[in-house]
Amino acid sequence: MRRGNAIMKYISFVVPSYNSEKYLNKCIDSLLYGGEDVEIIIVNDGSIDRTLEIALEYQNKYPTIVKVVDQENGGHGSGLNAGIKNATGLYFKCVDSDDWVEQDSYKKVLDVLKSNHELNNDPDLYLTNYVFERLDCNKQYIHKNTKAFAPNKMLSWADVKKLGLSEYIVMHSMIYKLDVLKESKVNLPLHTYYVDNIFTFVPLKYVKSIYYIDTNFYRYYVGREGQSVTFENMTKNYKMQIKVMRELSLVYSYDELKALPKGQRKFMMHDLIIKSFLTLFYVMADYNKERKYDYDEYFKEFKKQNRSLYYKLRYRTYFLFPFTLIMPLRRFVVMSVYKKVVKKTNWQ
Repeated sequence: MRRGNAIMKYISFVVPSYNSEKYLNKCIDSLLYGGEDVEIIIVNDGSIDRTLEIALEYQNKYPTIVKVVDQENGGHGSGLNAGIKNATGLYFKCVDSDDWVEQDSYKKVLDVLKSNHELNNDPDLYLTNYVFERLDCNKQYIHKNTKAFAPNKMLSWADVKKLGLSEYIVMHSMIYKLDVLKESKVNLPLHTYYVDNIFTFVPLKYVKSIYYIDTNFYRYYVGREGQSVTFENMTKNYKMQIKVMRELSLVYSYDELKALPKGQRKFMMHDLIIKSFLTLFYVMADYNKERKYDYDEYFKEFKKQNRSLYYKLRYRTYFLFPFTLIMPLRRFVVMSVYKKVVKKTNWQ
């Protein structure tokens, strides 16, 4: 694909990598199937194992496809920031270094991107399915978006159907147009887990068109020891989730969201509510006075800095429900919902 006299890639894949020597090869080998239609940006985030060495081997072998960015450790957000800064493709996709993509699905995604581009019909956001891969117990869960998004057609926000209470869009299913990310000026905090919540939400305001490809593209490896999304680590790292929500609560005022098309506004509010429920789970999972204080302080700041959105979220959405319950019952309900989701998805 050409942009003027320059050759441009259809997708820029960024692979944030920290001490990934055990699984980086599988990830990169799966992405190389795209050949010259893609670029693969491996961001070595201060690794102390052979990650950088492996990345440079790929760069030397595939100099027109693989690019290595070597930086001091800054966390997942720093890797994504570096990827956006260095990307040149039409679209942008993050693939974590312990995950991979499926080859037949990869071909389908590229075929659709090429076909739409030839028609000068590039959506702002592509969505695909993703698969929880529980390699430790040989289980899978396929997450589809068919209830809300009609597949294989260009959609506006008016075409998007209502999401259920347990349904939401995650980074693994998203392929943003690079120009949308740059227009949104999304910038992720350093040394912080769960920044994908910011990455998925902030650019949505700039999305006008969506295209859903019903294919199981992204393979998300769940169950590896030390992952930030295990129950134990999510509970331990609740302050990082609160930090992420502090940023999200201040990105847009409710007046800004009200100015958006109805479908887009409802979708973004739903996304914010789901992330708020997730934060409540992080706090309630091992509830004590310190957690209560941290959570209350977050809401005090939210109310002070973004009053209209605070009242909309807290008192005029279904996020109000848990706060109508006494504390023991509130914790029981939150944990019950969490267990239901885990059982349904084989997440943990």
